[in-house]
Amino acid sequence: QVQLVESGGGSVQSGGSLRLSCAVSPYSYRSYCMGWFRQAPGKEREGVARLDGDGSTSYADSLKGRFTISQDNAKNMVYLQINSLKPEDTAMYYCAAAPRYRCSTYIRQYEYNYWGQGTQVTVSS
Repeated sequence: QVQLVESGGGSVQSGGSLRLSCAVSPYSYRSYCMGWFRQAPGKEREGVARLDGDGSTSYADSLKGRFTISQDNAKNMVYLQINSLKPEDTAMYYCAAAPRYRCSTYIRQYEYNYWGQGTQVTVSS
């Protein structure tokens, strides 16, 4: 029903920045919460950031200050800005969508029923 396509990943040195993009089709900011998740090799998928249609955001406690989720409704896009990248940020990053009135302020994988294929972020020293 909702298709998500991530882009913007790549290889970057420690301390650099990336902006990941998620194209949403169809996009209805009033109907969905959007989330960003990541999964590093050998680790569980973890929530990174969450945004509802009204602009309310949530972040993983350990990532606050370096990650920013935003949206451009005119372009049907959701973004994840990552600053001061660290090698520990190396992971596959996924965009996800959840029904607006089902999602919580927490970033929980099981609340999201639509997923993109992911975009790889690799951070080197």
